[in-house]
Amino acid sequence: MAQSSDETGLWSVYNEALTGAKYVDLTHTITPDIPVWAGFASPRFAPAKAGKDLEGYAAKGDTFEFDKHGFGATDYHLPTDQLGTQLDPPAHWAPEYPAIDELPATYAVRPLVVISIVDQVEENPNYALQVSDIEAWENENGRIPEGSVVFVRSDWSKRWPDPELASLKEFPQVGLDALKFLHEERNILFHGHEPLDTDSTPTLEGEYWLMHNGYAQAEGVANLDKVPATGCLVSIGYPKFGGGLGGYARYVGICPPDWQYGVTIGPDDAPLPKSDKPLHFDEAAGMRVR
Repeated sequence: MAQSSDETGLWSVYNEALTGAKYVDLTHTITPDIPVWAGFASPRFAPAKAGKDLEGYAAKGDTFEFDKHGFGATDYHLPTDQLGTQLDPPAHWAPEYPAIDELPATYAVRPLVVISIVDQVEENPNYALQVSDIEAWENENGRIPEGSVVFVRSDWSKRWPDPELASLKEFPQVGLDALKFLHEERNILFHGHEPLDTDSTPTLEGEYWLMHNGYAQAEGVANLDKVPATGCLVSIGYPKFGGGLGGYARYVGICPPDWQYGVTIGPDDAPLPKSDKPLHFDEAAGMRVR
């Protein structure tokens, strides 16, 4: 006997809310030329090579090629897990707390709150989110939901991937008092910001406090001008490296159907559309391009 709609559990959520939603990517693409903190080397990409002799198929050191082997693969040299759009687990600074693979599966989908400090940053490039900014946001939008993810919009990422971003001494910040308010008074899951650091204080006091109190955070978030202040969800994805101290993350805003930005689920999702420009490795770009 076929199940009724009441018996399909959360499938109804997908059918009623998610199929018509607008999906907005909040993630930078990792390429060899993205801004990276000066303490780390830049990533390098290369075509993957056979690691041993494969009789009748490939010799050790052969580059795998579409025409010859039927597939391609990439050798990624990633000198750090602090690249691009990230999810920092608390073990990044405090090894007594969970690493990236120890975060619970509940880090999957949460309500998304976006607080803008764009106007303040135009006046002061080193402006830090204040408790007063959060209170002003709540006066206009209502109380921040418990367990939500709060992304701080500054439009800093509009210059991405300008390499100078990695060396700026002044950039939009999230103040320590604001972090304490969000976590201790509003009980959010984690916050995120567009720059690659939480603050520009000499000791990185905000990041220190977060990690040593068991909180995660998102860094290098993108496209926050394409999601509204309220009403969206955020999906949270990241590789599950054993003992990992950072994570290359993928954040996607899931917004109401009438939102002006984003894409909807459609027939081009599977099978995916074919391009008339095949991928090829470009030595100058250091990666595969079309």
